[in-house]
Amino acid sequence: MKKVIAQSEIDVNEEGYLLDFQQWNKKIAEELAKEHNISLTDKHWEVIDYIQDKYKNEEPLSVRGIKNSGVLDIKEFYGLFPGGPLKVSTLIAGIPKPKSCI
Repeated sequence: MKKVIAQSEIDVNEEGYLLDFQQWNKKIAEELAKEHNISLTDKHWEVIDYIQDKYKNEEPLSVRGIKNSGVLDIKEFYGLFPGGPLKVSTLIAGIPKPKSCI
């Protein structure tokens, strides 16, 4: 389905995840974050960069992997992305929902 966000038309699935990572940009990320009541900080961007790097390298993502990343601890991850940190952070990062998310 199509969704207009940050003056761009993007393709998303029924859960709102981008279907084409090439359509992602920082303005889209900021708008997606606002939909989840998140104002992106430098720490958010650090996590988003980490997640995108993992995705580009075809490495699986999990909460445990984030915990062991050295980027942040689990409590901080939940604080930055409330309501399901891995689901919300990957949605904002423009990548598919990880298989480890239900």
